[in-house]
Amino acid sequence: MFTGIVRELGTVDAFDGFRLVVAAPETAAAAEIGDSVAVAGVCLTVVANEDGRLAFDAVPETLSRTALGGLRPGDAVNVVRSVTPEGVGRRVWFDAPETVVRYCIEKGSIAVDGVSLTVAAYDDDGFEVALIPHSLAVTTLGSLEPGHHVNLEADVLGKVVERLLTARMS
Repeated sequence: MFTGIVRELGTVDAFDGFRLVVAAPETAAAAEIGDSVAVAGVCLTVVANEDGRLAFDAVPETLSRTALGGLRPGDAVNVVRSVTPEGVGRRVWFDAPETVVRYCIEKGSIAVDGVSLTVAAYDDDGFEVALIPHSLAVTTLGSLEPGHHVNLEADVLGKVVERLLTARMS
């Protein structure tokens, strides 16, 4: 899972269904061809770097397993059930498939669009996180509305434990 450290809020400059171009001057200044960059939580390889814009190739496997296929020029890059103000922060519920919810535990880790967060609550259909003002300001999470699609990644530790136990029981 990614560390959750957000370097910059980029903007989709172009996307033709294969080549994704993101305007991200700060990240581009330090990136080289072949570097991995997480875009909305999806690890992509830099294939071009020009004028503060990074280009990535997205293959069908990536598009079928992530929300990248729905990106359009102008979109900020990071399915929301609800967004509720809470003091200076917000609580956000995400609908999630069973393949993600099965690894959710209260106070466990979850990555939403590459931002590592703590699960505040969960049910059979999703989970909730509490967002602090800093996360709301420097990521796409501050603009989430019900119905937005996001990329989710459960904590890998749960997957490892499950695999080890399954192998042991066979």
